[in-house]
Amino acid sequence: MAGTFNPRRCGLTLPFKSHTKDPSSRSRRPQCRTGVYQPTTTPTLEEQSARLLPTPGDRDGIQTLKTGVDYINVNEDEQAEVYGYQRSAVKTCLTWVLILATGGLLRLVFHWLPELMLKSTHSRCPLPNATKILIVEYFKKYKRTFVKNISEIHADNICFQPRSGSNKVWESLQDLFYFLIDARYEPRYSVLHGGARSSSSAGQGGRAEEGGQPLDDLHRPTTLPVPTPNGTIKEMASVRVFMCRKILYIWDAETESFYRLRGQDVRQTGESLHQHRGLGWMEQARRRQLYGENAIKVKITPIHHLLFLEALNPFYIFQLFSVILWYCDEYMYYATVIVVTSVVSLISEVYQMHRNEVALSHTIQSTDSVQVIREGGEDEAIPSEHLVPGDVVVIPPQGCVMQCDAVLLQGTCIVNESMLTGESVPVTKTAIVDRSDILYNDKEHSRHTLFCGTQVIQTRYYGGERVVAVVVRCGFLTSKGGLVRSIMYPPPVDFKFQQDSYKFIGVLAGIASIGFIYTVVTKYLRGVSTSDIALDSFDLITIVIPPALPMAMTVGILYALQRLKSKNIFCISPRSINISGVLNCICFDKTGTLTEDGLDMRGVIGVSGGSEGGVDGPICLAQMTQPAKLPHDHLLFAMATCHTITKINMKQVGDPLDLRMFESTGWLLEEPGLEDTNRYDMMMPSVVRPSAPDVVISNENVETEPPLELGILRQFPFSSRLQRMSVITRRLGAANFELYCKGSPEMIASLSRPETVPIDFTERLLGETAEGYRVLALAWRPLKLSYLKAQRISREEVECQLEFLGLLVLENRLKKESEEVITELHAANVRTVMVTGDNMLTALSVGRKCGLVSQHRPVITLTASTPHHGHKPSLQFHATPATTPASVVNICTADKGTTKIDLDHDTSYCLALEGRSWSVVHQYYPDLLAKIVVRGAVFARMSPDQKQQLVLELQGLGYYVGMCGDGANDCGALKAANAGISLSEAEASVASPFTSGTPNISCVPRLIREGRCALVTSFGIFKYMAGYSLTQFVSIMILYSIDSNLTDLQFLWIDLFLITVFAIFFGRTQSYEGPLAAYSPPASLLSVAPIMSILLHITLVISFQTFCFFYVQEQPWFVPFNATNSDEVLAGHENYAVFSVSQFQYITLAVVFSRGPPFRQHIYTNALLLGSIVVTTALSILLTVAPPEFIIEHLELVMPPDDNSQAYFFRWQMILFSLLYTVLAVIVEYLIIDYLFYQKCKKIFHNVDKSKKKYLAIERDLQQDKAWPPLVSVDKTNTIDQSELMLDPRRLDETGTEANGHAQPVVTTVTQFQSSL
Repeated sequence: MAGTFNPRRCGLTLPFKSHTKDPSSRSRRPQCRTGVYQPTTTPTLEEQSARLLPTPGDRDGIQTLKTGVDYINVNEDEQAEVYGYQRSAVKTCLTWVLILATGGLLRLVFHWLPELMLKSTHSRCPLPNATKILIVEYFKKYKRTFVKNISEIHADNICFQPRSGSNKVWESLQDLFYFLIDARYEPRYSVLHGGARSSSSAGQGGRAEEGGQPLDDLHRPTTLPVPTPNGTIKEMASVRVFMCRKILYIWDAETESFYRLRGQDVRQTGESLHQHRGLGWMEQARRRQLYGENAIKVKITPIHHLLFLEALNPFYIFQLFSVILWYCDEYMYYATVIVVTSVVSLISEVYQMHRNEVALSHTIQSTDSVQVIREGGEDEAIPSEHLVPGDVVVIPPQGCVMQCDAVLLQGTCIVNESMLTGESVPVTKTAIVDRSDILYNDKEHSRHTLFCGTQVIQTRYYGGERVVAVVVRCGFLTSKGGLVRSIMYPPPVDFKFQQDSYKFIGVLAGIASIGFIYTVVTKYLRGVSTSDIALDSFDLITIVIPPALPMAMTVGILYALQRLKSKNIFCISPRSINISGVLNCICFDKTGTLTEDGLDMRGVIGVSGGSEGGVDGPICLAQMTQPAKLPHDHLLFAMATCHTITKINMKQVGDPLDLRMFESTGWLLEEPGLEDTNRYDMMMPSVVRPSAPDVVISNENVETEPPLELGILRQFPFSSRLQRMSVITRRLGAANFELYCKGSPEMIASLSRPETVPIDFTERLLGETAEGYRVLALAWRPLKLSYLKAQRISREEVECQLEFLGLLVLENRLKKESEEVITELHAANVRTVMVTGDNMLTALSVGRKCGLVSQHRPVITLTASTPHHGHKPSLQFHATPATTPASVVNICTADKGTTKIDLDHDTSYCLALEGRSWSVVHQYYPDLLAKIVVRGAVFARMSPDQKQQLVLELQGLGYYVGMCGDGANDCGALKAANAGISLSEAEASVASPFTSGTPNISCVPRLIREGRCALVTSFGIFKYMAGYSLTQFVSIMILYSIDSNLTDLQFLWIDLFLITVFAIFFGRTQSYEGPLAAYSPPASLLSVAPIMSILLHITLVISFQTFCFFYVQEQPWFVPFNATNSDEVLAGHENYAVFSVSQFQYITLAVVFSRGPPFRQHIYTNALLLGSIVVTTALSILLTVAPPEFIIEHLELVMPPDDNSQAYFFRWQMILFSLLYTVLAVIVEYLIIDYLFYQKCKKIFHNVDKSKKKYLAIERDLQQDKAWPPLVSVDKTNTIDQSELMLDPRRLDETGTEANGHAQPVVTTVTQFQSSL
């Protein structure tokens, strides 16, 4: 486990993860220092997460905590209960006496249940006295426990001598010994061995001196720098720790609780990050005592260790028990087959596990030599494993692969983050601002953070400065480490089929117990020997609980994996295949998923009007024009500069939108060399200029005026939270700087001076977005700043008092497959939801075009005001019937709920809302959340966290949710969904169980189709194996009544040639290629239909076997079985009757449980299964009617006499009875179970109020409740000035609309959206 010492790299592998930041800090408000404007607004909910300001009315959902229970990770995803234990001598001695008395079986049980071992040898105690800790984690319906040792790290553990090599085999054997005696569950923390200079270490960054002093003369440290929960460092001589899932937890004596080891990112401001000047060698060594090696390592378990642990699996233990019993019972053939297959299976599994560990380790483990700055300003090259939080690293100009998470302090980096985000487009990383009121947050300041595992392509620096960054996280604490942890420790899949399968095995075990007791009692009363009673009784257990069941279930999943792979869908979580068969709600991202990645430039809409001829006219938006026709003015300059495009290998790379915008201008991008540095005030910027070299500012003084060139001096990267990006530029020869800003129209309008926003802004915006176009707004402002101030100023201080320039209209075309797939899903009663970060109206238009929102379905949009002065925010519902012309409606707030709007008595409306409104509803109106989630169809402007919240809310209402995204910004939702489907082939696809090689949503119905096929197959195999075991159980119990049994070769014929062959070929049936059925297959084994199916079939089995057993005794030629001669003759005529009819029952069960349409193809399409059925049926008829003599001899059959016509006819009667059984079994399965129980009775007796699908009851209530949502129609005679109802940006300070974040009085009227929406 983590924490083991690696002699190759001197350090501890004690990775860590950051804690949530303390939200209690405050800071002053930002000021606009470049003009007269001083914002008085409350920052948005998203902006406040990165500032030292509390959110007004913030009240995060606090989970209920048990009184008197200790916790770790309180109110986080990994919240868990912790209980302290210390060893009890009395309990330990008593436990080991019992272990020895049971021959080690009790120790085996303790291996399966470590919690039981802990409670048997230890006693509960307070955490300060504990030596071991029990961690109890709840995930939805699941409970997981971990038992961990508490260790103590001392400051004097540092040793300055290199550690000699050790025998890995001996260490592995030691670990096994410790494991068996429960001495420890994980290796203790090794001491840290410093880098003593030697010939072998000199080339590895080893260091002989520290400040000129030999290592031998250094003083041993007496304290450890222990990070505290509030981000400070506390010096301690020793510290108690434990490690769980690669995370180290530290004991806090003051609060008497454990907390996560933290990095350098906790409560750090921009100013405090800039104060880092590097660490000395000794300080780095001290920190490594806690942080360990900066390496993401997957321990490669030795093969002999894996083999031992895997052999202790309950499945193999049960097989071992069965085989021993069969050998004792002289059932040699099948026992030998099981031994051979089990050994081969065990070895192949261990080999595959070892290969997976090696492959994963080689994939994720990466080391390098990095250059760090020491305290005195010196540079030193050290192995990347030695990095700790607080180190200052130098990013080489040629780029590198990041080995840690670091915040950029100087310079700019071009980074490929496809490993994390799935986006192959390089992004620009800039230095974080040196300010004390900016609280670092890795999500909000991701454009200032270099994440572990990402590729730095190139760096940019200014003058003689270097590109440096401070390490904030290392090891498993990094973003890459978190991704690897999610792979190593995935959350349990909440699927009822898997839960019910274990319960059903428990039911079989109960049946076996009844048979066991019955056999013991009856055989004892008949005077059977004790050894025979034991063998026969235990044999029943191996019959009722078939050892081949896990193998049969695995084979079905393997076939499903192969089919998905053939359809270009790749799966890294096979257990998620079955659950994809019951998906009934699919969430789609928009850009790159429903629509194409690329954008087409439709045109630019500039601003016209204003002061013309000395007369102030209204400012309006002009007609749309092409960018190439724009004059050389600020609108064109904004398009040419406001982007993050860079050049790599002489090729322009960047966001597709930025590329399309820049290319439409016809300008050129240049990244000058060092000789151009001084042209822009010591800056080395990217330069843009017109493609025509003779373009100048003025036609006058052509020879004296400089050419038209704009230098991009600083970028404020795009933030999905802030919905904008901006750049500070300077024109060659100009005295001042200029800011150009690009972002969502609503955001840019709110940041612009109201008098500069056109009066028809809302009308034109609605018109373009209603057509489905993507619209951005552009703005600018002059800046009177020095170069130094321009580099230090925050974006909030300059992104204000803008002058509105115009709109940029682009077309994001729908993928041709989208509409067809959405239609197919709707026909299958699969709900579809769009969750996107784009504009609301654009999302609605795309939803209409692809059919996600029907053309005739009314849409009600929900908007929320911002909480203001402690008042609860209001909700407003905007009715937009699709079939009626736009009209004026009166809107009342939800918290004042009034009457309703009729909407033509149409209750099939859907809801649409944006991320900001979602946050308000989630926080202030949790009682409305369920209604909104059930009727929500379009969720726009959603952040990645909000996407994940939506998925979780849908699951909480009983939906099985699938999420389909392109991998960027969708990782959280992909991981949270029951089945996540990534359309990105980048490494970010590890966040989702499924990855489609085809970048469109056609993979969704394909996955559902294959999932339904796999689920029906799993049901069929499980029911078949259960039916087989119970059928054989019935046969044995009937024959036990006369002290008879099936012979060994009869068992072998049934177990190997009938059951095993069918189980292997059962899953080869392909999925149904017709239309998706309008209902999903059952997901629960313990529901009425599966239980009744098994019960009715077993009733038939019992009836026919019992009838044949007594019917043969009525025959005139019948000879009763003599139990006294059972040593010579085991079988009799009773055996023949039961065996003959039972072998056909096994075949029939395979046929009736191999279901066909609408989820699988017909059975005749499975050639191997059909062939095996035909062959085994023919052989069974042969065995029943006229078996060859050698078969009779080996199977020990006692056939009806050949010379008796009645006896010969009895053989054919067995065939007729079997045929009758087959007909009745088909009627039971297809008519009674499938048609009556599943399709008819389910609808009649289904109670939606008691259903676990809570959304059914909510949907029913919404259809009946015409008073919700609370809308009131305006009297048609009431005349209202239309212009007063439109969003007039010039009057933002007067209307009830939010202006720059102000919460104004509640709006009472609003114009409906265009009827085309």
